[in-house]
Amino acid sequence: MSLLKSAATISGLTLLSRVTGVIRDMLIARYFGATAETDAFYVAFRLPNMLRRLFAEGAFQQAFVPMLSEVHETKSADEEKRFIDHVFSVLATALLIVSVLGVLAAPLLVWAIASGLRENPEAFDLATQLTRWMFPYIAFMSLVALAAAILNTRKKFAVPAATPVLLNLSFIVCAVLLAPRLEEPIWALAAAVLIGGVLQLGTQVAALARLGIIVRPRNLRESFGDGAVRRVLILMVPALFGVGVAQLSLLINTNIASWLGHGAVTWLNYADRLMEFPTALLGVALGTVLLPGLSAAHARGDFERYNALLDHGLRLVVLVGIPASVGLWLTADALVSFLFQGRSFTPDDVAKTAVAVVGYSVGLMGLIGLKIIAPAFYARKDIRTPVRAAFVSLIAVQLINCVSVPLLAHAGLALSVGLGSCVNACILLVILFRRGIYTPRAGWLKAIARVAAGSAVMGAGLWWAQRGVDWTALTWTVRAAGVLGMVAAAAVVYFGVLCALGWRPSELRRAP
Repeated sequence: MSLLKSAATISGLTLLSRVTGVIRDMLIARYFGATAETDAFYVAFRLPNMLRRLFAEGAFQQAFVPMLSEVHETKSADEEKRFIDHVFSVLATALLIVSVLGVLAAPLLVWAIASGLRENPEAFDLATQLTRWMFPYIAFMSLVALAAAILNTRKKFAVPAATPVLLNLSFIVCAVLLAPRLEEPIWALAAAVLIGGVLQLGTQVAALARLGIIVRPRNLRESFGDGAVRRVLILMVPALFGVGVAQLSLLINTNIASWLGHGAVTWLNYADRLMEFPTALLGVALGTVLLPGLSAAHARGDFERYNALLDHGLRLVVLVGIPASVGLWLTADALVSFLFQGRSFTPDDVAKTAVAVVGYSVGLMGLIGLKIIAPAFYARKDIRTPVRAAFVSLIAVQLINCVSVPLLAHAGLALSVGLGSCVNACILLVILFRRGIYTPRAGWLKAIARVAAGSAVMGAGLWWAQRGVDWTALTWTVRAAGVLGMVAAAAVVYFGVLCALGWRPSELRRAP
């Protein structure tokens, strides 16, 4: 399956996930608003999510996927199956220990991530209780990450990309049917998290079974004695530092947000959800496809294909990332009003969320680019370099916070994250150039000029179309029609300008 086709498959299913995610957030915003209770929920949900990104989707996948690709390319099927079983045994044991510790240390964890909630003891206690109930979610999602890595290595991208839909559906059903029946409706969202985790894991296990892969635990001592497993663990150590730096930055920013008044954590969460659209549709999709492909090319010593894969991925990032950044900046108010404004989510909440979207959009190219550039190092089993770059990014984020937060409050936190991602991506890209790992192929200047011209014309059109419009004063139907119409028109204008300058859709298929 080609790079574009694989990425398109994941993007299409990710789009479905994001659409159901938006419906989920629309319902939560309308039913729960932006209150101390929603801040408590998002703080509690962020804890297992943070550890999921740190261990499962972060350090574990960065270390496991290249090793699995190598074993798959060079070892027998029995040796590969034994390797997977050994990794599962070690991972499951670690997850059990982490889950128990997380439940016991919930108050300390909530204080570490959102000490500002102590100003409201009821919100702090609620966040602690929610954390204890939702913390086992990390176990479900870590095992989902293991299953997804195996499926992706076999170029079975559809199921891993589709399973997040199940979590969103769980939220939707629980918010609509369960919340009205509870004395404290916010607990319906906690139930949705656990139900969604079970559904996602069950779906992945069924997909592996259809391939004839039944993962079984083995003797733990034997598992730790496996040389390939030890290499995964060794690779995870620097990866933990690398991903941990990013998660530490998120923790610091969440803690700062908890001191900026009720609603700040929730506003940033909704803004982050909007940024996940382009980041997931392109960055995560391409990164998911690229890592196994780059790892396999490196294992075979096919450096020409390695370079071509990376170059094509970066071109797609520029093609979509720059107009997405411009579009989100100029339509932030319209999008937030259309998606979230309702009974409990007021025009003031819309304004506070929209300004955070603008902050994130400034660094969108960095957020997307990292999903493509970092796998170029992970595929080579070089995790230390991204660690160093992430550490520099962490320092940059906090230095920016010193200026942006006093001036822009919670929106300054969004801005610092975006700019920090740009710093990180630029450092890694420069290193790829200097080490001769990546050599840009011909045609980059022409491609950038086309994208810049198309984005400028599109941006001017979006600005002109919204002059004097107060989106919060319109009915939801008018907001919906206006936003969808603008997005469609913007896409037509952008690609129309590109085509007028000589770009052709066939260029999308020029994957190696």
